[in-house]
Amino acid sequence: MEITKNKLSPYASIFFNKLRNYLETPLYFYGSIQRNDYVPNKSDIDVDIFSDNVYSTITKMQNLLDVDRYKFKKFIYKINSNVIIGHKISVKEPDHSFRTEISVFDEKYKHIVLHEHRRKFNFPFYSSILIIILKFFYYHIGIIPVQYFKYWKEMVINNAFDKPSEFLIIDIKNDE
Repeated sequence: MEITKNKLSPYASIFFNKLRNYLETPLYFYGSIQRNDYVPNKSDIDVDIFSDNVYSTITKMQNLLDVDRYKFKKFIYKINSNVIIGHKISVKEPDHSFRTEISVFDEKYKHIVLHEHRRKFNFPFYSSILIIILKFFYYHIGIIPVQYFKYWKEMVINNAFDKPSEFLIIDIKNDE
C-alpha cells in the first residue's frame, strides 16, 4: 500500500515524498489509485497515516500544509464491531489537477484500517464496470451532479462487499 498501482503525477509524487519525509512515516495509499477505476488528474488520492501521537502529527501537517486546525475533520469509522476515531483533511491544488484526502489514525488501529482498505482493492467485475461508467459520465461528460456521483459511487462500492464499513464525520471540536 506504500506503492501505488497507478502512476502518480509528477506533482503528486513530489507532494507525497515531501509529506512522507517531513512526517518521517510511511504513507498508505488506498481507493481508486489502487484499482482500475482511477482517472488521472481527476480522481482524488486517498492516503492513510498512522501515528503514536495523532495531534502531534496533525500539528506537523498544519505547518507543512499551512492550514488551520479546523480543516482537519474528526470522524468515526466503524469497521465490523470496531469503532475508530480518525482525522481527515482534503487538499486541493486546482492548478496542478491534484486532490487528496489524508486520514490520520492512531497506530493501534493500523491493522484494522489497512485490512479494510486492502479488501476493497479488487472489486467484482460488474462493480468495476459500473464505477468506470459512473466516473465517465461525471468526469468526462459532466452530466451527473457531485452529490449523485458520490451517492452512487458509495452505493456500488458498499454493495460489492458483504460487510460495508460505516464512515461518519462528527461535528465536534478537536479535543486537545
